[in-house]
Amino acid sequence: MPFSHSPFILGTRGSELALTQARLTEAALRATGFTGAVVIRIIQTIGDKRPDLKLAEFSQTGGQDGAPLLDKGIFTKELEEALLRHEIHAAVHSLKDVPTEIAPAFTLSATLPRAPIEDVLITHTPCPGGLRDLPQGATVATSSVRRARQARWLRPDLTIVDIRGNVPTRLRKLAETPDWQGLLLARAGLERLGFLARDAAADQAPLMGTPHNLHVHTLDPTDFLPAAGQGAIAIECRSEDAATRGVVERLCDWPTYHRVMAERAFLARLGAGCQTPVGMWTTLTNDQITLQARVFDETDPRAAPREGSHTGPDASPALLAEALHQTLFPDAQSH
Repeated sequence: MPFSHSPFILGTRGSELALTQARLTEAALRATGFTGAVVIRIIQTIGDKRPDLKLAEFSQTGGQDGAPLLDKGIFTKELEEALLRHEIHAAVHSLKDVPTEIAPAFTLSATLPRAPIEDVLITHTPCPGGLRDLPQGATVATSSVRRARQARWLRPDLTIVDIRGNVPTRLRKLAETPDWQGLLLARAGLERLGFLARDAAADQAPLMGTPHNLHVHTLDPTDFLPAAGQGAIAIECRSEDAATRGVVERLCDWPTYHRVMAERAFLARLGAGCQTPVGMWTTLTNDQITLQARVFDETDPRAAPREGSHTGPDASPALLAEALHQTLFPDAQSH
């Protein structure tokens, strides 16, 4: 039955990927029978305003209360402030950018169907073996500590350099830097922006819609574990706004929601944030989630990661996270 809540205002960051995700959210709303007007409002975050800072440097930069800006959500804080001021009804996020713990005033009301969760290696020339085929001592760019730690763990000889900017900017930087042999990104962003066909082969595919002659190799997610929430779009609302939550919950893809909630529950049990070097891989079969994790030591870059998996009901993400945590850290106290 058609329904309206007009005008319905979606808040988003201003990158082309963020706007694409907001448009996907609007389309999902329409598919549920929503007939009201939808407005997409761009809100700039501190992460957008300070492209000069590496993501790790936000952990060293405090706000007025002295807490690291990264823990506050450098890509979400201003959107949440707009929610509190009633300037928007809902905020659209890349879920992996949302801090593990959010304030009680907010709730993640829905997730859209998850895009491919894999990471990709982008190179100047075809590299069908992925990281294994990179030359000795190759230089690879990434902004993610998780990707950096996994790459170094799999290939200790690699040189990892930091890179900031949106997806087109990073692709251009790789194309213009012949001394870099590779760039690590999420496959989901490339697909949503039209740079990679959804049915593109995993072992090697050319980039589309760009003048750069670059090639994409999709990394096996059981070998190079993705980030918690990678590939998922989340819609955040004010907890007390029952009317908006009712609208948003209609578009939720519940298999995606259950999987990402289990992943986030493990991060919360671990006390981890968006930039903690943790890789995760989940599958959902007959209401049972298998949760696999690879956790790197934050203080010792030479230490081997702890790895394990656990299976449990999708309705109990906290219990599943606790069981996996006990598998990886048997000497830790239970919460």
